Amino acid sequence: QVQLVESGGGLVQAGDSLRLSCAASGLTFSRHVMAWFRQAPGKEREFVAAIRWRTINTYTADSVKGRFTISRDNAKNTVYLQMNSLKPEDTAVYYCAADRGGVSYVYIPNRGSEYNSWGQGTQVTVSS
Repeated sequence: QVQLVESGGGLVQAGDSLRLSCAASGLTFSRHVMAWFRQAPGKEREFVAAIRWRTINTYTADSVKGRFTISRDNAKNTVYLQMNSLKPEDTAVYYCAADRGGVSYVYIPNRGSEYNSWGQGTQVTVSS
C-alpha cells in the first residue's frame, strides 16, 4: 500500500519561507511522477508543481513560479516543496501526490485525476 506523509507546514508571516517534505513508502519511488497540490478554503484543489521520474525536470504553476521549487531525493524516497516569499493567498492544505508509476508522459500531469496516491495534507497558513 502506498503511503505519502507530508510534513513541514505551519503558521508563518508573509514573506517567510517553508519547506514541505513528503515521505513515500510502498512504491518504487524513483519510477513515479511526484507532485504537490493545494486546496484553500472554499476552492478546488489546485496543481502547484510536479517533478518527473526519468528526466527529473519540473513544472511549476504560474501562480507560484519563481517562489516555489519542487525537488526530490530518490535515495530518501522524499519529495520537497521549497516555498519562499509566501503570501496570504498561499494559505491552503498542501497535498503530496504520486502517479501510477513507470509511464512516460508527453506533458507533465497537472490534473488530480492523473495521480493515484495522495497524502493526508499539511496545513500552511500565511498571515499578513
